[in-house]
Amino acid sequence: MSLAPPAAPIGSASPLDRRQDAGAGILWMVLAVGIFSVMDTLAKWQAETYHVAQLIFFRSFFGLMVLLPFLMRGRGVLVKLRSRQIGLHIVRSFFGLAALFAFFQSVRYLELADAVVLSFASPLFLTGLSVLLLGEHVGWRRWAAILVGFVGVLVMMQPGGDLFTLYALLPLAGALAYAVVGIFIRVLARTEETVTIVFYFGLFATLATAVMLPFVWIAPRDAMDWVAQIAIGVCGGFAQMAMTNAFSRAPLAVVAPFDYTAIIWSVMFGYVVWGDMPALTTWAGTGIVVASGLYILHRETRRRPPG
Repeated sequence: MSLAPPAAPIGSASPLDRRQDAGAGILWMVLAVGIFSVMDTLAKWQAETYHVAQLIFFRSFFGLMVLLPFLMRGRGVLVKLRSRQIGLHIVRSFFGLAALFAFFQSVRYLELADAVVLSFASPLFLTGLSVLLLGEHVGWRRWAAILVGFVGVLVMMQPGGDLFTLYALLPLAGALAYAVVGIFIRVLARTEETVTIVFYFGLFATLATAVMLPFVWIAPRDAMDWVAQIAIGVCGGFAQMAMTNAFSRAPLAVVAPFDYTAIIWSVMFGYVVWGDMPALTTWAGTGIVVASGLYILHRETRRRPPG
């Protein structure tokens, strides 16, 4: 899981709208999460040498390049980019950029799987923020699920354990920023297409990190590093569109739980590349957080059927 911007919240328009097909939606979601996990692995590898701002620039710029063909499909590009909500796009993009910075920085210092599972707290934050910022009703069952989820986070961090460090706050901060992004996307999706929302974030992140580049730039050491940093952007762009496709193919309740397959990918990549294996407390906490998130999703879809 990469803290990339949510692809298609409930009720959002998508240029990829098709007939509902649960099987295809699940496959697209698993593919998206797998590609995001490749991106996260590359980001962790490159963050050992290069500044996070440089990596996010590559992520954003080449992600935009992947997005361009989707922008040019169907109606004209200018029609898709026309928006009366530029201010909201900027604020949403600011929080999206903060989420990326926090997560990319976290994988630099933490094991990949630890950073990913701590970021699973995002749905818990999103549910609480929907009350404060959108005035949505959250019953006692979902509040209880949120509390249980945070207990799971504490189990993972295990006060006094190896993961109980300031670095563990980075994926949690990213999860909180990502939740704020989700709130803004819920508002923007009432009038904007998914591809429009993704484009403005990519443009904002590219420009913001381009301003930072002169101060943090380190020329890639060899062709492998060039390929890795470009691949971060290409993977991010393709994974974003794959996730958009997943949400356009099947209801939210069907495909969203497969976001948790990120833990499988992150453990596999972490073990193969760095020899990392999460502690038993991480597995236990992950189970609690995932169960809490799935229950919140269940209550959400019962309260407001997807579609």
